[in-house]
Amino acid sequence: MTRVPGPTIADVARAAEVSTATVSHALNGTGRVAEATRRRVRAVATALGYGGAPGTGPRTRPRTRTLGLAVTTFAGSPWDYVAVHYFSRWLTAATAAAHARGYALTTLPADRGAEALWHTLAVDGMLLLDSPAGDPVLRALRARGIPVVFDGRPAAPRPEDTWVDNDHAATTREVLDHLAASGARRVALHGGYGGEHYTRAVTEAYEGWCAERGRPPLPVRFDPDDTGGHAFDALFSGSAGPSGGAAADAVYSLYEPGGRQALAAAARHGLRVPEDLLLVCASEDPWYGSAPVPVSTVTLRPEPAARAAVAALLAVVEEPRAAVPGQRTVPAGLLVRASSRRPG
Repeated sequence: MTRVPGPTIADVARAAEVSTATVSHALNGTGRVAEATRRRVRAVATALGYGGAPGTGPRTRPRTRTLGLAVTTFAGSPWDYVAVHYFSRWLTAATAAAHARGYALTTLPADRGAEALWHTLAVDGMLLLDSPAGDPVLRALRARGIPVVFDGRPAAPRPEDTWVDNDHAATTREVLDHLAASGARRVALHGGYGGEHYTRAVTEAYEGWCAERGRPPLPVRFDPDDTGGHAFDALFSGSAGPSGGAAADAVYSLYEPGGRQALAAAARHGLRVPEDLLLVCASEDPWYGSAPVPVSTVTLRPEPAARAAVAALLAVVEEPRAAVPGQRTVPAGLLVRASSRRPG
């Protein structure tokens, strides 16, 4: 236990993302301050132990030795990201890496309903996975000066930012070249759902690959609720585009449920995998390896990515002047199975 200097009104203002004048009005019950803002400022001041807040005084606090983790791609809605194999494995590896260095790891919910949480969270640093453009969680953490390391390139990285990511352009070209070598001529990309760097990078690489070969891109928008794969109906029937065309003969799906959706659609249209349709899915789900026709997958290697992110964050926390910003690249891997190898 160590006695630390009490927070100032400026600390409260930064954490609550308001001006010092607003803090003063909110705590003193003066001025024209929205009730929601007044409640938030008071909650932040109380959590920080600000001496000017009602019922607070100097407090003695230990260094937390705690890291936080949040997936903020769809922050604001209470979705269960732990049910996704990539995030589940990433979280497990990050927890082990943090514990090995003597730190606890707190996993935060996706739901931002309790807004004060991000303004009062007591952590030494945060791991943000798939942070989107305009991420309010990142804004709150930056305002408080809490170190952050990202899994996935942030939307607008600063010179001092650090992140861990794969080379998505190289991986996409590897997948597409493999499908072409297996006989594919009309490869559809099943993605376009998230706003994170992963989706944008893969889509750009796919469109570039198609342009180089004079092939029209065949985008299919992923929908997590489309369990029957109805988004594929036009492509699998050969009626895609304003004037129709030949049916897609291969699919690269970017999200874990996408491979199952493509298989459901193929079965409905009477397409055999791999004889009529080649399939690759980016997923860590072990089911794909044991499916009736084992599905080729791209692994983003969550365990080494998590370990690299924790190591980078602790470098920023413990030796900020020696920390080297920028990207740490973890190679992805294509696991080729029967679904993307055409017989003969």
